Amino acid sequence: MTENLAHEITPEALAGLGGGEIAYVRTIRSEDVKAMFPQAPQIAPGMTLFTLHAADGTPIMLTDSREAALANAMEHELVTVSVH
Repeated sequence: MTENLAHEITPEALAGLGGGEIAYVRTIRSEDVKAMFPQAPQIAPGMTLFTLHAADGTPIMLTDSREAALANAMEHELVTVSVH
């Protein structure tokens, strides 16, 4: 018997999977930083930056290198996954 489980998991439950253990890295334009990190200082426009996010999408850190984001995840014992 085949069941479609996609209808049984709410978006909230899906976001909670891996909470505290899984993270992902995402690129962001410097123009979009204030929306995600209101406390961030003014950053020159046109830059590509990297954010580390918890499994539920909560931003954890902002950096100018992917390697630094991955190192931070590793330091906090988070497993990074690829998302598209």
